[in-house]
Amino acid sequence: MSEQSTPDRGTAPEGGTRTAGALDVRNIIGGLLSIYGVILLVMGIFGDTAPEKTGDINANLWAGIALLVVGVGFLAWARIRPIVVKGPASGQSTTG
Repeated sequence: MSEQSTPDRGTAPEGGTRTAGALDVRNIIGGLLSIYGVILLVMGIFGDTAPEKTGDINANLWAGIALLVVGVGFLAWARIRPIVVKGPASGQSTTG
């Protein structure tokens, strides 16, 4: 059996591949959705619920929970299945 080593996150080993890391759009989307979800969750718990406008449903609370779940889902997806970026082979220059 041959041993296969997996590259560390964000590093470029001899094969010239690395993960996208923070530049992966799923991290950006997940982070923004999570931040907005936390803000709405806090507003839903401590803010005015305006039950006469929403039909006795705390819209901020439920929207905050939904955004937080989706945002954490995006972050987990990016962590579990990172995008592998192929770099130049060793010894080759990236400039033309």
